[in-house]
Amino acid sequence: MLYWEDFTVGSVAEHGPRLVTREEIIAFAAEFDPQPMHMDEEFARGTMLGGLAASGWHTCAIGMRLIADGFVLDTASMGSPGVEEVRWHKPVRPGDRLMLRHTVLEARPLRSRPDWGLVKFRFELINQAGELVMTQISVNMFGRKSAA
Repeated sequence: MLYWEDFTVGSVAEHGPRLVTREEIIAFAAEFDPQPMHMDEEFARGTMLGGLAASGWHTCAIGMRLIADGFVLDTASMGSPGVEEVRWHKPVRPGDRLMLRHTVLEARPLRSRPDWGLVKFRFELINQAGELVMTQISVNMFGRKSAA
């Protein structure tokens, strides 16, 4: 179990990989982002994406799954007050294998709740070619060891 004190500014960890399939790209789009560039390969070829690509929101959901499986489910997580920034740098394609890298940018106790601490992360999703496909800056809250 990891607590707030276990997150050191500057520390980096990697999680994954996770294979992205054509079927899941289309299924996610059909349910949550039914734009044709995420569902129709022929249509997608004529767009700036140049082919079928995952919705940015699907990419965020994959990132969240890698975050959860990679470390958050083994922490004293208290949730998150929000995401400060999300950037989609390259399309996520069928067959991509995504890896998540997290870097601790900041860690501080929460004044209003002394038994909690805040950790600001930079999350990077990277494909099998080493290309950055998404970045996210977010803050998470964790219980402190002293409160456990």
